[in-house]
Amino acid sequence: EVQLQASGGGSVQPGGSLRLSCAASGFTVHDSTIGWFRQAPGKEREGVSFLRNRDSRATYADSVKGRFTISRDNAKNTVYLQMNSLQPEDTAVYFCAATERKKIISALWDLISYPYWGQGTQVTVSS
Repeated sequence: EVQLQASGGGSVQPGGSLRLSCAASGFTVHDSTIGWFRQAPGKEREGVSFLRNRDSRATYADSVKGRFTISRDNAKNTVYLQMNSLQPEDTAVYFCAATERKKIISALWDLISYPYWGQGTQVTVSS
């Protein structure tokens, strides 16, 4: 059974940092494209960062570029999202998601490309 467990959220002040983890079971993270999405209250879920399976290329939303870093630890079967210089607008529930094993997708930002989702972890940035 494919499972994703997101963790690492919390409350920080503006300028602070958090590292989110997405622990996978039932499949190998290296074989799937892993995405981090977020959803703020009253807003649609949006893509934040992606790590592609075919070439391990990282992609970031313009709003987080230069502040967030996605990475993968194959030994731990876990994908991380290091978030630095956090701002109030980063406040949201963050979800990790995975594609089917070894599937190459073109619609990286579309939620429908990801059949597997973690439960979400809350990130709150406020002073």
